[in-house]
Amino acid sequence: MPKNSKVVKRELDDEVIESVKDLLSNEDSVDDAFKKSELIVDVQEEKDLEVEEGSEAEDERPAWNSKLQYILAQVGFSVGLGNVWRFPYLCQKNGGGIPLFFLELSVGQRIRRGSIGVWNYISPKLGGIGFASCVVCYFVALYYNVIIGWTLFYFSQSFQQPLPWDQCPLVKNASHTLIEPECEKSSATTYYWYREALNISSSISESGGLNWKMTVCLLAAWVMVCLAMIKGIQSSGKIMYFSSLFPYVVLICFLTRALLLNGSIDGIRHMFTPKLEIMLEPKVWREAATQVFFALGLGFGGVIAFSSYNKRDNNCHFDAVLVSFINFFTSVLATLVVFAVLGFKANVVNEKCIAQNSEMIIKFLKMGNISQDIIPHHINLSHITAEDYHLVYDIIQKVKEEEFFVLHLNSCQIKDELNKAVQGTGLAFIAFTEAMTHFPASPFWSVMFFLMLINLGLGSMFGTIEGIITPIVDTFKVRKEILTVICCLLAFSIGLIFVQRSGNYFVTMFDDYSATLPLLIVVILENIAVSFVYGIDKFIEDLKDMLGFAPSRYYYYMWKYISPLMLLSLLIASIVNMGLSPPGYNAWIEDKASEEFLNYPTWGMIVCISLMVLAILPVPVVFIVRRCNLIDDSSGNLASVTYKRGRVLKEPVNLEGDDASLIHGKISSEMSSPNFGKNIYRKQSGSPTLDTAPNGRYGIGYLMADMPDMPDMPESDL
Repeated sequence: MPKNSKVVKRELDDEVIESVKDLLSNEDSVDDAFKKSELIVDVQEEKDLEVEEGSEAEDERPAWNSKLQYILAQVGFSVGLGNVWRFPYLCQKNGGGIPLFFLELSVGQRIRRGSIGVWNYISPKLGGIGFASCVVCYFVALYYNVIIGWTLFYFSQSFQQPLPWDQCPLVKNASHTLIEPECEKSSATTYYWYREALNISSSISESGGLNWKMTVCLLAAWVMVCLAMIKGIQSSGKIMYFSSLFPYVVLICFLTRALLLNGSIDGIRHMFTPKLEIMLEPKVWREAATQVFFALGLGFGGVIAFSSYNKRDNNCHFDAVLVSFINFFTSVLATLVVFAVLGFKANVVNEKCIAQNSEMIIKFLKMGNISQDIIPHHINLSHITAEDYHLVYDIIQKVKEEEFFVLHLNSCQIKDELNKAVQGTGLAFIAFTEAMTHFPASPFWSVMFFLMLINLGLGSMFGTIEGIITPIVDTFKVRKEILTVICCLLAFSIGLIFVQRSGNYFVTMFDDYSATLPLLIVVILENIAVSFVYGIDKFIEDLKDMLGFAPSRYYYYMWKYISPLMLLSLLIASIVNMGLSPPGYNAWIEDKASEEFLNYPTWGMIVCISLMVLAILPVPVVFIVRRCNLIDDSSGNLASVTYKRGRVLKEPVNLEGDDASLIHGKISSEMSSPNFGKNIYRKQSGSPTLDTAPNGRYGIGYLMADMPDMPDMPESDL
């Protein structure tokens, strides 16, 4: 005799724990009250996995106030400091990352969870991908905020006329005043960076204690991040209006001003002059491909976290293309600004070089080392132009031949200055600051430049922290405010190693070893999880259901064939390059006033290897734990099922094999027939074993779909 809904309700109230297959035996096919009721197994834990539209958990999930706010957040995350201080052949390759960027946007928006929840949902055995993303995010956040701290220091020092790095300081001894020797050997901006700002030690083994100025700046940076992120997207989303748009205002102002300066066209011409011999080197393309990950934020989890707050019918394909092209445009705009300013700087340096070498030629003429007869009569060495100097230089070189090298004359070519490979902190805090000292109203431009860098850095930090906070909150249901404060406090405490006098060397170490290789592995596993474990055909169907149209076939081939092959090639190339290149860092030697490459000590090598291992360790650990069932999941956190309004929200875990998909692609003909009237199979509280229902392995959702009065559910519906 079939049981009615009251009997079922009484059994549930008595806290009888039933498996999905047990529940099948209790179901009455004609009981409308049962069909319309809401059945939730393991309610508390199932809230982490519920992804169906209309569910209470989804309704309570925060959402963006507007589409513009979401786009600005993604742009702010992807457009960061790297767009300003990397070279054009790195910046202009961002378009190749669109398929992978689209993939992360899609899974985040579809499943509406952070990185941990997304990859747990696709395949529990690959759930370590999400944890690895969080670890990489945290490693990057540790040193990325230090760079924001450096920028805050320079910003605070920019309200001075003249700028403090404009001239070398003077030192007094017993008899007279001298220019600081270390500054005289290098330059004013180089000296200020290494000695005044960092007060850097001579090696990574020489700690030198905390740099209190940078410690205060690091604390201020983490306070800013914490306050912006403490309320989640409700607080950070509003800040994005300023932090994402202001850099474009500054870049356009800088470009307009730089184009009016002498020599800016030389810099832009140099930017668009390809060097085929360099472009043929594999290293260039490896670096270009690596830039894609950092430029678009792939693998960090921030893209997934931001997209998880979207509505499920949002056109994420449009978002992926738009954000990628905005990122590309920003890279080109920033590179134009950088090379225009560097062209101006190169012109200033070249003029100084010509003046100094002309004085040397005049001295050689007076001493008789060079004959006056070889100098053309129309040339005035006291007021010589660049063209005339190069003419004189070539004449002296031909006449003197073997004796020419003794004269130590410099050719003073602008292209030689532009060919100096300056990027990263060297570009922002040395080359660019030096150029701005020659700007009219230099403090104003310095304030604007470093305020722009602060905004670019904070926009990326918001996405990085969101890639840590959102997955943990979704998975472990902790309070976001408390987790954010703890995360920032812990990061500041660990970050103190970066504000020692040797801290710059640790920043280099983390930048080289904690992110690049682990990030590559994470993105490869993401691609494999979606394309081969979940199934590319099924994923395309999900996208069609979500977007309302089928995405281009281009993505099918990119995700299934081209991207995995390219990513694996890049991984192999990176490992080979890492093995061939001696692990080390550029140390600032005070006596020489120059950088010198040093190898890491033994303990430094251990730290480098540990960073890579720790970043990727969650992947094999989670796989082994779930493959070997080392942790009891009988509580239902992975095997539980949730129903809402008569629709399946989560498929039970396949105990016989890998749970390779969100919804198993089974049709009714493949399923066991429901077997009513059999004995009730029930697992009582405290029972250590999982009983098997008579209908076999398939869950109640398939049988409910075959019942009358039940709406059809598309296979791709999560």
